Amino acid sequence: MARNGFRVFDSDMHIMEPPDLWARYIDPEFRSQAPRGLTSDNVRDLRVSFPNAPSRPRTPNSPNGGRNFDRNQGLYRDHSQRGWTADCQLEAMEVEGIDVATLFPTRGLSVLLGSDLDRRFAAAIARAYNDWLADFCSMDPSRLYGAGMISVRDIGDAVEETHRAVEELGFKTVFLRSNIGDGKPWHDPYFEPLWDTLEKLEIPLGFHEASGSSVTGQQFDPNFGLRRVYGQPMGQMLGMGHFLGGGILARHPKLKVAFLEANCSWLPWLLWRMDEGYEREGDVAMPDLTMLPSEYFKRQCWVSVEPDETPARHVIEDFGADNIVFSTDYPHGDSKYPEAVNGFLELPFSDDAKRKILWDNCARLYAVGEPAAVR
Repeated sequence: MARNGFRVFDSDMHIMEPPDLWARYIDPEFRSQAPRGLTSDNVRDLRVSFPNAPSRPRTPNSPNGGRNFDRNQGLYRDHSQRGWTADCQLEAMEVEGIDVATLFPTRGLSVLLGSDLDRRFAAAIARAYNDWLADFCSMDPSRLYGAGMISVRDIGDAVEETHRAVEELGFKTVFLRSNIGDGKPWHDPYFEPLWDTLEKLEIPLGFHEASGSSVTGQQFDPNFGLRRVYGQPMGQMLGMGHFLGGGILARHPKLKVAFLEANCSWLPWLLWRMDEGYEREGDVAMPDLTMLPSEYFKRQCWVSVEPDETPARHVIEDFGADNIVFSTDYPHGDSKYPEAVNGFLELPFSDDAKRKILWDNCARLYAVGEPAAVR
């Protein structure tokens, strides 16, 4: 498959988990506590409930009503009625012209948030999701790549599940939210065993955010529009600071990190600002760094571009196209599906830049080998 001669690798496609995923896949010890996806007239209901923990925060829906809601109700109704199964995923890829995709969760982006989760229960939630995702990807493992869920409530659990996700389930990455886990900053020594493990296994970290539960967007509630505007980009900008200025990448030169679903046009300013901070206070505040934060970014980071993100041309002008990956974000409310690829191909980028973004950079990030011949 190819679209206008370009192979397409979706760095961040999403699945919609069935409501009973955890009830079916979680360890029997935790079955009575298993989270369950809620359903409603909204075909994309994202909420999750915990039967034995009524005080747990729930992932809010986007507002019902309005142009975007009505569009998504019609666009995704068929896939919703069919249960968002793997054949629906492959069908969506055919419609868009996507050759391969790395799959991230929807309900699962928020299921581990909340300070009341016991560490063993959190680890069981992650294991159950990964077992389900492995079964989902088995319909066509040459095209469907898993992004594993890990819980950092206990760093030993995170390390163990990372090994299992990669070595037993064959996943290409694991993901974390940019929300700070358990009050610890990502550059805290507590997380070092996980970064060591990712380096050893030679797999990237997919750093992700979500509008519905982003810390940076919550101050705008109940205005979900503003929450979406600020939540994901600001969350990822903060997360990037820990990896660049916090010295994680300096200490782990083989660690690869992708900052996904947050636009990329803010990047030139942020890297300029971080370089300025390093030149001014780096000798005291960033002792692990031996070069500018922007150099660590170029060496070890990727960011995703939206299919209609025209301002991203400035990123390419300043930094080239080697660190940008493509994402459709199917089937989320702000996805441009089914015209994401077509929209991207209309952006004012060179064909060389488009080829890198649509395939080469994703293949390098997820270590899937050289691009195959166009089918």
